[in-house]
Amino acid sequence: MGNMHDVLIAGALLAVVSGVMNGLFTLPMRFLGRWSWENVWTVFIGGACLLLPAVLVGITAPQSYRLLLEAPGRAVGIALATGFAWGFGAIMFGQSVSAIGIALANTFVLAISSALGALLPMLLLTPARIYERSGQMVLLGVAIEICGIALCGRAGLLRERAAVNQKEQRGDLVGKARPLAVALLLVIGSGLLSAVFNVGFALSQPIAAFGQMHGLSEFASTNLIWILMLGGGAVSNLGFCAFLLMKNRTVWKFVQPGGARLYGFGLIMAVLWGGSIFVYGLATPKLGALGPSIGWPLSLATGLLVANVVGLLLGEWKGTSRGALRVMFSGIGVLVIAISVLSRANQ
Repeated sequence: MGNMHDVLIAGALLAVVSGVMNGLFTLPMRFLGRWSWENVWTVFIGGACLLLPAVLVGITAPQSYRLLLEAPGRAVGIALATGFAWGFGAIMFGQSVSAIGIALANTFVLAISSALGALLPMLLLTPARIYERSGQMVLLGVAIEICGIALCGRAGLLRERAAVNQKEQRGDLVGKARPLAVALLLVIGSGLLSAVFNVGFALSQPIAAFGQMHGLSEFASTNLIWILMLGGGAVSNLGFCAFLLMKNRTVWKFVQPGGARLYGFGLIMAVLWGGSIFVYGLATPKLGALGPSIGWPLSLATGLLVANVVGLLLGEWKGTSRGALRVMFSGIGVLVIAISVLSRANQ
């Protein structure tokens, strides 16, 4: 019993580490204003979805690519399709960070994705759990998260009405600002499609089981899923970036003087976000039958809190009224409660 408890604690801590990395990965975007959005996103996606998985798989289990050819076909199709769909959510997320800043974009996208990403795997894979204590705790945690989302959204509206110096708030953030109404469409779309990422991971578990059956470790077998999902996401992301690079004639920015620093920041983004995905994959098996339903919201809600702290430190709320800040802090407090409820769902 004690050993099982230790495993659950380890899984929860790994989910939190994954969330911290996720919450920090957009920070370098504040220093990439010399590049256009499509330049930044090309380097980020290339590093996170192609380079990092190739390195990790090459180190941990180079036979993975051969095993993928023999893995369950239906699960492979689901992983590729959901990864491709998530790719468009990633595009909208990247655009929303440029539109309204790190704090608000992460708040909306991660909270929406967290709620749906917790519910859908349970409904699809273990619907009977809804009537058990663990399932009801997940439902309660999601309901509390929705209240936190509403409060943070209200704070965003108050910030927009404050008419503060937008240029001072943004710093050297890549991309261009947009009205909150347009940004909301981006974050809602991104939140919905980001939830698909966790659903795809949950439905692709036969691939991981197949890997373990053929001698792979728990971590290496989970990576089989990530290879497919991140590869599918890379196709949609890099396709859209290529379109923008040609349309806006911004390919030349890749070779402008002083580019090493820009490439460095882009690769830091890739390591933080890509690393968060692999750490999350390490966490979920340790959280039991409801691993994807508990680990996902726990990771994303942690990321949401970290991103808001980063946004506050960078001055994204500078000049905003105390009332708006109180609403924002209230929303963050509610989300902390949601994290606590979800972390106890499997105990």
